[in-house]
Amino acid sequence: MVALDLRRLRFLREFEERGTLGAVAAALGYSPSAISQQLTLLEREVGTRLFEKAGRGVRLTDAGHLLARHARVLLSAAEAAAADLAALDDDVRGTVRAGGLQSAARRLLVPALAHTTAAHPRVRVEIFEIELEQALPNLRLGAIDLLIADEYDGHPRPRPAGLRFAVLHEEPLKVALPAAHPMAASGGPVSMATLRSDVWTASAEGTGHHAMVVGTCRSLGGYEPDLRHRCSDADVQLELVRRAQAVALLPALTLPPDDPALAVRDVAEADLRRRLVVVTRDTPPGPALTAFLAAVTAQARTLT
Repeated sequence: MVALDLRRLRFLREFEERGTLGAVAAALGYSPSAISQQLTLLEREVGTRLFEKAGRGVRLTDAGHLLARHARVLLSAAEAAAADLAALDDDVRGTVRAGGLQSAARRLLVPALAHTTAAHPRVRVEIFEIELEQALPNLRLGAIDLLIADEYDGHPRPRPAGLRFAVLHEEPLKVALPAAHPMAASGGPVSMATLRSDVWTASAEGTGHHAMVVGTCRSLGGYEPDLRHRCSDADVQLELVRRAQAVALLPALTLPPDDPALAVRDVAEADLRRRLVVVTRDTPPGPALTAFLAAVTAQARTLT
């Protein structure tokens, strides 16, 4: 019987997901040579080739893909076992690694951290800002425990197998204009078609927000926006609206309650919405993650 090393199996699973030794090394904090050595040892353990040459790099053989599939099952089982053992202890402890976009981190993750660590001092919570596209591989592989992502009407997000998705909060999208903008004067909804000649700001290309802004201008306004400014920080986008006369399409949660330099208006053509979604692995969570998830869910109920 072959004795399989779970750490090496994780390296194999990471390679299947990320595709290169360099990417695995960067994700796990090892050198590429150290990763290569561990995977070579794994090949010796199983007695068959798991990798073959592919240009300047390597790729998985059929045996490598087969073992990687089993590695997913074994690693999930080990995670579930650790969660079950932790649940036997009344003292909630452990580390939770939680990521999300900026507005979710500020309005949900940070308050949930404060609540969780006050109630359970032996829980360590690590918070970082990250977009869904970057985070999903890390979540599937266990480097992140919880992610808050956004999803816009007409722009569904990927929902890979093995992950659990739950809607936390839904809110309208608003047009943010400079206070002196001609369309701000009426105080009523703004037609997307009237913003054809304006300079736009949105999040970086490849993000859900960027795709939503471009798609909305195309479908409701019939034009390609002059998307001159790209930044995933909503506060920077709003500063571009105030000082550079740009326009933006932003969720209500990111907007200040009252700012004389801004005019916040509804979209005339449609009731556009954003949903905040919490994503976790589809395995039983340990007590620390359970406590933090409950705090996030409670905080979401307070949002208006």
